[in-house]
Amino acid sequence: MNQIHIVDGDKIVKDPVPELQKVERFLGLDHEISYNNFYFNETKGFYCMKYESKNKCLSDSKGLKHPDVDPTVIHKLKEFLYRYNEMFQRRVGMRFDWQ
Repeated sequence: MNQIHIVDGDKIVKDPVPELQKVERFLGLDHEISYNNFYFNETKGFYCMKYESKNKCLSDSKGLKHPDVDPTVIHKLKEFLYRYNEMFQRRVGMRFDWQ
């Protein structure tokens, strides 16, 4: 697993800096990413990049609400995927909040 880095997408959305700093460390890069590179966009509900000349946020097609899915379908999927998710999480040494 020393050539593969897993990024937790939920953590990137909630607090991108620590997760991106892990990517810098994994790639052996100098630490350039800090909270100075981001701002929280209240309208969109997630972090956006802050540049010297201008700010950049994901387009309006990103960050959309998930569709409503029948709870029975969700339960069946979770039940079916549980064993595989556990195996994956053990293998990569990470826990994900996949409820």
